[in-house]
Amino acid sequence: MVKEKITENIIQCALDMFDNPGVVWSGGKDSTLLLHFVRKFNDSLPVIFVDTYVHFDETYEFIEKVKDEWNLNLHIARAEKNRISELIHDREKCCHYHKTMPFRNMIKKLKLDAVFVAIRWDEHPERAKEKYFSKREDHWRVHPILHWTEKDIWDFTLKNKLPIHPLYHVGYRSFDCQPCASPVCEGEVWKNLDKGAERAGRSKDKEEIMRRLRELGYF
Repeated sequence: MVKEKITENIIQCALDMFDNPGVVWSGGKDSTLLLHFVRKFNDSLPVIFVDTYVHFDETYEFIEKVKDEWNLNLHIARAEKNRISELIHDREKCCHYHKTMPFRNMIKKLKLDAVFVAIRWDEHPERAKEKYFSKREDHWRVHPILHWTEKDIWDFTLKNKLPIHPLYHVGYRSFDCQPCASPVCEGEVWKNLDKGAERAGRSKDKEEIMRRLRELGYF
C-alpha cells in the first residue's frame, strides 16, 4: 500500500533526523495505528499519554492493557490537580490546563526534540493545514499519517488485528474526555462511516476553538 510506505518513509526520516523523539498516544484508532508503525522501527521510544482525569474508564483500561501487551515505555502527563469542575464551562482554558500544558511539560521533562502525532488532513479543517514536519518553539511535530482517511485507518486496523478501543464497538466514532464526547451510531463504528461527520460526537464549542488550542500547543 502506497500510503503505508509513505508513512514508513516519514518515520524513518524522522528517526534519522532527531536524537530523542517520542510518540503521543491517546488510545484512539489513529494514534494506535501510528504507534504500531513507529514500533516497527523502534519499540522503546517514550510514549506519552495525556491524562485529563476524566477519560472514560474504558480508556484507562485499554491504555493499561496495550501498555502491557506491547511493553510500552509509557509516560503519563497530567496537570497537578483536577480542575475540571472549575474550568468545564470554558473549553479553551480547560483543554489548555488539562491537555496542552501537561503535554508540553512532558516534552520538556523528557527532553524530546520531536514528537510523532497521529493527526490526519481530513479529520478537521485546522489539521488540514498541517505538514509532515512542523516546527514548534522547542521541538518538531512529525505527522506520518496525514494522508490517511478514516476508512484507511479502519481497513488497516481490522486487517492487521490492531487493538481496538472498546468504545468504537458501541457507537463512539471519535472521543476524548468523557464530558465532551457522545456516541453517534449504534454498534461498531467502522460499519457506519457514511453516517455523518467523524467528529460529530465531540463537544461543538471545543471544535470551534481548535485553531486557538493548536496555537497553544495542542495537537
